[in-house]
Amino acid sequence: MEPTITPLDATFGATVTDVDLAHMDEATWQRVEDAFHEFAVLIFPGQDLSDDAQVSFANRFGEIELLRGDPAAKAVAISNAKQDGSVLQPGEHRYQALRGNEGWHTDSSYMPLAAKASVLSAQVVPSAGGETAWADMRAAYDALDKDKKERIDGLSAYHSLYQSQAKIGHIVKTGAGYGYHNKGAPLRPLVKTHPVTGRKSLFIGRHAYRISGMDDNEAKSLLDDLLDFACQPPRTYTHNWRPGDVVIWDNRCVLHGARPYDYGETRIMRHTRVAGDPASELAPTGRDERASGFEPSASNM
Repeated sequence: MEPTITPLDATFGATVTDVDLAHMDEATWQRVEDAFHEFAVLIFPGQDLSDDAQVSFANRFGEIELLRGDPAAKAVAISNAKQDGSVLQPGEHRYQALRGNEGWHTDSSYMPLAAKASVLSAQVVPSAGGETAWADMRAAYDALDKDKKERIDGLSAYHSLYQSQAKIGHIVKTGAGYGYHNKGAPLRPLVKTHPVTGRKSLFIGRHAYRISGMDDNEAKSLLDDLLDFACQPPRTYTHNWRPGDVVIWDNRCVLHGARPYDYGETRIMRHTRVAGDPASELAPTGRDERASGFEPSASNM
C-alpha cells in the first residue's frame, strides 16, 4: 500500500499514514524521502517502533550521530525520569538541559558538524503539555522584506550551547553529558541554502549568539527580531504526542522546541539524530571565548 501523505495546516509538514516504518520496501522509502525534502517535518502516528527499528529508520537518512560520545548511544531517552522512578528536580543538570530544550533551536548547530535530521518517538507522555513545536525557516526567509534580506545576506553567527544554557541561568561544566562540548563556537551563515532542494532558509535559534563583525547588542537585537518574526503562524505547528508516535524533521530548515509541562509527571521520549553531510554541514570553529558563551573559569567548575 502506498503511504497516504496529508499536508498540515501550515507552510510545512505532513502526516503520513498507511506505512510501516519498520518494514518499508524501496518504493515506499523513496516516497517517504521525497516527502521529507518537500515537507521538512513528517509525523507518523502509532508506529510503536523498538529502539533498533527507530535507529534503522533514521539510518536510512544517513549516518547516526553518536550522542553523549557513546558508540552505543544511537537512540537515547530524553526524559525527566530517573532510574529509580522519581523525577528530576530543578537544581539538577539534566532538568536544566530539558528546560533549555523549550527554546527554539536546531540540533547540533553548536557542534562543528550540524545535524541533518532528528527522529523523536513518544514513549510516556504527561497528562497535559509536553508537546513539541516546529517552525518553518524556509517560509520565514521567503516572508522577509527585500531590505531585511539584503541586510542579513552574507552575515554569520556563532553557535554555542554554553551560551544558550547560560541564558536560562544554567552554567555548564565542560563535557557535562549529553550534547555538551568544548570545541569552540562554529560560525554559520544566517541564510542557509538547502543542499538538496536549493531553497533558502534562516539558520538561527537559541544557540545563535554573536554575529561576526557586528556590535554585540546590535547582533542580539537582530537575532531576537528574526526569531520572533520567524516563529509565527502559519509557519509553526505543535504536535500533541500520543505514545507510539514518530516524527522526523529536517534540522537544515526548521527549528523545534519542547513545550512546558508539569515536571512532576513523567515524560519519556526516544531521540535519534542523523549526522550532517560534511560537504554542507561542517562549519569552521571559532576560538573567541566570548563567542563560546563561557569564561575559562566557568569551564572548570
